[in-house]
Amino acid sequence: GSSHTLFPITHPSPQTPTTTTATTPAPPPPAGPAAPFPMLRQVCKSLPGFGLPALAAAVLRSQTRLATSAATTTGFHTCTQASQPQPQTRQNKPRPGTDTKTDSEGSGREALLRPKPEPEDVLRDRFGRFHNYLRISLTERCNLRCTYCMPEEGVDLTPEARLLSAGEIQRIIRVFVDSGVNRIRLTGGEPLLRRDLTDIVSAASELRPMGLREIAMTTNGITLGRKVPGLKEAGLDAVNVSLDTLDPFKFQLLTRRKGMEKVLESVQTALDYEMKVKVNAVIIRGVNDDDVDGFATMAESSPLEVRFIEYMPFDGNRWDHSKLVPYAELVDRIREKYPTFSRVKHEDAPNAVSRLWHVDGWQGRIGFISSMTDHFCGTCNRVRITADGNLKVCLFGNEEVSLRDAIRQGATDEDLRQLIHGALQNKKPRHAGMFDIAKDTMRPMTTIGG
Repeated sequence: GSSHTLFPITHPSPQTPTTTTATTPAPPPPAGPAAPFPMLRQVCKSLPGFGLPALAAAVLRSQTRLATSAATTTGFHTCTQASQPQPQTRQNKPRPGTDTKTDSEGSGREALLRPKPEPEDVLRDRFGRFHNYLRISLTERCNLRCTYCMPEEGVDLTPEARLLSAGEIQRIIRVFVDSGVNRIRLTGGEPLLRRDLTDIVSAASELRPMGLREIAMTTNGITLGRKVPGLKEAGLDAVNVSLDTLDPFKFQLLTRRKGMEKVLESVQTALDYEMKVKVNAVIIRGVNDDDVDGFATMAESSPLEVRFIEYMPFDGNRWDHSKLVPYAELVDRIREKYPTFSRVKHEDAPNAVSRLWHVDGWQGRIGFISSMTDHFCGTCNRVRITADGNLKVCLFGNEEVSLRDAIRQGATDEDLRQLIHGALQNKKPRHAGMFDIAKDTMRPMTTIGG
């Protein structure tokens, strides 16, 4: 994002690479009516699909009328561009099957007239879904190169200065918890590569009196084992460990690195410290689908949840429908070995993405995340913050809103809440479907946050 981008950001097509350069901060706004935060005066155009709060819209209109610059303005669509650096944008074709007029122009312009949301509705979208689960990425860096997550050559990392600082992360978490979030998950990249991780966990744990119930982290587990004691003491409750095979050779094939034994040791250490542990395995046909029985044995003998995740399309991961192993097929495979393998719906959380299955006598259980063949969008309760500070209301959506830029240009907590609410009003009822998603250009998963 640029130093003043507030509106939805789209992503670069492979044909138009984007380079990251430092920009000179825009000059402060001229004296006049006070805006909720300074970047409102600098907005060059109103992009469809995002509604500013009514107060902000009114201020922007009044400042546009009062501007003394030579530029001519008409509505929100033009203003002087010589006085500020051009925003860096990521170009992307519209998602196939999306009615842009209905979803973007209509809802976006209506959102401009919405009053400030009631405190209890900040995280509620127009379909009534309340988003009490925040996933926040701490870094884009990773010490593995998983084939389904990033291209073999790696990704262009965002300059450090454009990433969220620990203080900015803590502030964003506090605003979300104050608005009703009771679960947070720290993701990456690999969050354990962040040196101030323990401090971030500790600061988040102090928000428990405000209603925060769980602090979790998703990790590849390579360095988790030695850091579990400190993280547990800081307040980390749960870990999801990404492990896609129990075969050391295939582990190296899938991650392009060694280290499976370290991951297994980390899983055991987390269990020893009484953390809630889930093991995430992305199943790819012809690659690791023969590991399913081994993972089932892990759930049989250990008090953890093994979760099989359907292979999803992201930029650079060479997704192909033929490689996807559907949830129903995986259930049938496990039932061949465990005939009493059955669904335990009563253990599902209200907004669960994982469908839980179990065999009597097992210490653990198995979950299935069927994002592609049987989506759960209707009960979605999660939002994501990328490491560079962009709010994503849907994993498979390209629309993003920069909370980082708002914070760095003086936004109050109330301003941030209105930005969050405005973004949620444009969340769609469901994603576009796996084939349309595969045609789109999206960030690699490591830059979104797993």
